[in-house]
Formats: sequence, C-alpha cells, structure tokens
Amino acid sequence: MSARENWPSEKISPEDLLTMARDAADRAYVPYSHFHVGAALLFEGDEVIKSCNVENSSYGITICAERAGVVIMISQGKKNPLAIAVAGSHESSDDYFKTACPPCGACRQALAEFNKNMLVVMASKDGAKVYELKKLLPHAFSLEHEE
Repeated sequence: MSARENWPSEKISPEDLLTMARDAADRAYVPYSHFHVGAALLFEGDEVIKSCNVENSSYGITICAERAGVVIMISQGKKNPLAIAVAGSHESSDDYFKTACPPCGACRQALAEFNKNMLVVMASKDGAKVYELKKLLPHAFSLEHEE
C-alpha cells in the first residue's frame, strides 16, 4: 500500500496541503538565501498549521519552516501531526510545484519526535508526491529503545 493510499484526510488532499505550504512560503523572511520555504502541518479534524522559514544574519539561529511549524504546533497544544507538506523555491513561485523541497535532516528528526509515521508531501514534475517520514529518516534518534 502506498503512502498516498494512507492519506489521513478526505477534505484536504496532498495537493491542497502543498498549496497551503506554497502560500506560507510567500511570507518567508529570506534576505540572505532568497530561498522561500513553507510548511503546512495537517492534524486530526483537518486542522492545518502553516509556517515559513525565517533567516537571521547570525545564521545559526535561522529556523526552517518545518521546525517553525513544530514550535507553533506545541504552542497551540497540538502534538500529533498526521502529514506535512513542504514547498520551497527561489524567487519564482512557478518553481514551487515543479521541484521537491525535502526537509533537512534536522527537520526530519524534529518531526519524528512527534510522529515518525507522518506523511511528507513534496512537489515533483508529476505533481504532489507523498512519502513516509520513517522512510525518509530511517533509524531516527530516540531515547526509547525500539527493536
């Protein structure tokens, strides 16, 4: 069974979630890289949290869109995202749906903290593609011992 067949919402499609991520990317603060990234996290009840990357001249405190979404999620009392869409592009918004923008390793680990089984939506030349986070980050670090 494919990840797309396990999609957790009847109202919000992977394409819809990717569109929400693209919309969030338009608000990114990226004066240094000019690379806009947006994320949209889907929760039970079809709730969605949107976030974007925020750069800083002290590069180490720059925050990715996905981890910004985790911060918003926790501050709103949510803990179990079912899916996340990530869209990224340089200045041309036409590229948002043509090129995959996979979460970086740090973001994959941050997301796995809350649901290693969540689905990840990215753009491709053929449309929205759905992946399982646990396949994008095999053997994620955890303090809990798993066999």
